[in-house]
Amino acid sequence: MAHAAPSAFGRQQRRTASKTHLHKSAFVGPLLLGLVYGVWAAFIERQAGPVTTANVFYGILCGVIFAGIMFALARVGPRMMREVHAAAYGAFGGIAVGYLHSLTDQSILKSVVVGLAVAAGVGAAAFYRYYTHED
Repeated sequence: MAHAAPSAFGRQQRRTASKTHLHKSAFVGPLLLGLVYGVWAAFIERQAGPVTTANVFYGILCGVIFAGIMFALARVGPRMMREVHAAAYGAFGGIAVGYLHSLTDQSILKSVVVGLAVAAGVGAAAFYRYYTHED
């Protein structure tokens, strides 16, 4: 009856064990993307002027907010339905890119159009990924 013996660390056990503690790699992706987003926002905000303390703090604030939302989506997202999960990432991506575009002193209508286009693309790509990699 060796075929009926339970495995030492099955798939379900691995999934619940990984949710109980956070690995260092759970922070790396959001932190790196938050750093890039913050530098990008600070670079656009300074508009070819000198780097100031306010500009640096603005970049840090944007990066921390971006990383925090991305980390929260990564933690809460797997518990959502795939459609809602994809829509959340789409909305987050669209809002983030639309905000960066609004810093360039373009019209608000153009920022909204760019944000909606990015949201549609990110949402579609995320839905495809979640639909094809379902448990």
